[in-house]
Amino acid sequence: MVITKEVDLPTFESLTVDELKLSTSTLITAGPHLGKACESVNNEFMLCRQEFNDPRPCVDLGKRVTACTWEFFKRVKQNCAHEFNQFANCVDKSSGDYAFGPCRKTQTAFADCMDVKLCIKPPHFGYFTRARVHTSPSPAPEGPPCPCHPVVPDATPSLPDCKPRPPARFGGRLYWFTE
Repeated sequence: MVITKEVDLPTFESLTVDELKLSTSTLITAGPHLGKACESVNNEFMLCRQEFNDPRPCVDLGKRVTACTWEFFKRVKQNCAHEFNQFANCVDKSSGDYAFGPCRKTQTAFADCMDVKLCIKPPHFGYFTRARVHTSPSPAPEGPPCPCHPVVPDATPSLPDCKPRPPARFGGRLYWFTE
């Protein structure tokens, strides 16, 4: 991507943040609880990215998402470290695709610990796929919609048939579908 001198880029110091260096199994096992615990901050960040279609105005929100994740893992470590480590270890070692199936007992122990000690219930099946409306405290951006998705007029509405077509000679291809 080519940019000009007029584009204001953030400095490296403003982009520097402590990263979480976690394994795949750790993120997969904590994912549902983490998603629910940091849902509002993450939704705000994703809304900012969608509205501006530019990551630069959303750097501070991204830092807040990372801070929320740090805080979540600190609380898990203080309260449910043993259950979490058992669950993550089981997911890591029991299957090649990080399946939860062989680890239901350790998953239940971790979920119970999170519910009792941190008051975070595991989300129900399909929680993150259902449609929800996010009410943002920040105002919507000013200006026209994003120029990266221009409105293009519809192509040729339809081509006229020059001559009428007779029905298929031997019936349709899907002759076995009968009602």
